[in-house]
Amino acid sequence: MNETPDMSSEMKQRIERSILDAKVEVVPRSGRHYEISVVSASFEGLSLVKRQQQVYAAITDLMGGDNAPVHAIDRLQTRSS
Repeated sequence: MNETPDMSSEMKQRIERSILDAKVEVVPRSGRHYEISVVSASFEGLSLVKRQQQVYAAITDLMGGDNAPVHAIDRLQTRSS
């Protein structure tokens, strides 16, 4: 069973709940790999690391353990505009 579309939607919703003004795109790749793009005015003035930490904080529980639904984020793009 392919759960990729549901997991993409779940990740998108979690990030949007965590970063309230975010515009989020989650693209499934092979296996349990994904690409994520997040645009948020709240990123203004933050370092790349701080931006990425906010995104990962929203989805970290989906990435833990051997049977986690998300194995890797192959590309994470964060922008303030």
